[in-house]
Amino acid sequence: MDIEELKSYETIVGRSKEDLLKFSNEASGFIGRHIVGTGEDAHLTTPVRIDLLRPHVILVCGKRGSGKSYAAGTIIEEILSLKKEFIEKIACIVFDPVGIYWSLKLPNDQQIDLLRKWGLEAKGFEDRVKVYVPAELKEAYEKAGIPVDYPIKISVKEFYPEDWVLAFNLEKTGEIAISLTRNLNELLEKEVNFDLDDLIIKIKDDEKISLNSKNFLVSILEIAKSWGIFAKEGMNIYDIVKPNQVSIIDLSRARGEEWGLRNLIAAWISRQVYRERVIARKEEEIAKLEGRKIEKVFPLTWLIFEEAHNFIPADRDTVSSDAIKMIAKQGREPGISLVTITQMPGKVHQDVLSQTDIVISFRLTSMDDLKALHAVYQTYMAEDLEKLINKLPRLPGAAIILDDVLERIFTVNIRPRVSWHSGGTAALA
Repeated sequence: MDIEELKSYETIVGRSKEDLLKFSNEASGFIGRHIVGTGEDAHLTTPVRIDLLRPHVILVCGKRGSGKSYAAGTIIEEILSLKKEFIEKIACIVFDPVGIYWSLKLPNDQQIDLLRKWGLEAKGFEDRVKVYVPAELKEAYEKAGIPVDYPIKISVKEFYPEDWVLAFNLEKTGEIAISLTRNLNELLEKEVNFDLDDLIIKIKDDEKISLNSKNFLVSILEIAKSWGIFAKEGMNIYDIVKPNQVSIIDLSRARGEEWGLRNLIAAWISRQVYRERVIARKEEEIAKLEGRKIEKVFPLTWLIFEEAHNFIPADRDTVSSDAIKMIAKQGREPGISLVTITQMPGKVHQDVLSQTDIVISFRLTSMDDLKALHAVYQTYMAEDLEKLINKLPRLPGAAIILDDVLERIFTVNIRPRVSWHSGGTAALA
């Protein structure tokens, strides 16, 4: 089948002409249908699919309640629905500070009639969606009705002193940061395992720091300790990143002011994924040249960040900033896809926006956010982006897709979820 025949009935965003000829619609996911017309004349036509064969940097944005998290869930469903030969080479990690992605486990029984209209059936992914939570907060999750599969445990030795300085938003040249760095380095130099209790004891015994600074430092370390994440012996990245599995890193029960600790977890996982995929990519190339099969390899990985502007903000560095920027710039070659989800694209770091090759945008009202999208796609955009978004029909799930591979803009209605979406706005009835 040639390209023109394929175009006649479906679009695959993010797929090159070469891949379209070679693979047709293999390793792609059905995410919606084209919208033709405006206002009351709007109607749905041919299918729209998304390329899942190669790594991408994807931005999903829109104002609160517009459907961005719903759309991200649709992409995850399609990853999980790939043929065995593909899904067994893929892992997916979702950083979820909102607490909505665990519901991928359950079928969407609330929209059976709508699903039928789309030719779909309700389906949950219980066996392949696993929820990871901070160990000491496990009971809080269970009381909230969120299923928990595994606790998160990371060795304190996995982090550099500057990681903690950024996580706690400390002044780098201040007494507190200097003391923390000195004491951590002394423990790291001993090359023995230690936990936060050991660090707290050492700081309490430190005679070079003032009492007020010492008390402050101990108090923030006690907060970090209360999560139950940081331990002498931590988990391996292979405990989280597994082929044919979506791992939900649910951070929703933590207090809002503790974003630095959320970012510590994101930084560790992102760094480990990048390191392992770089090693795996080299091994894959060598095995290909030698004509041999690799028995075990680190899977191609999708990293998905909900509330991405908090993990990779435009106006400051966080402990997770460097790792995410590195993946945005260099992650596609070793096989890492990055998805950032936000209601404020203007507050996501420009280094990520500039690397984005697919944008799924719902309604936006802020000029700063519209300008952020203009900066990504200004070279071939024939029509003002604000006009395109304002023309979107008032259909649930109506969005525009900006495709840098095809250099085109599509108006699309995102399909209904086959699994339950727990992220709807609260209501009295």
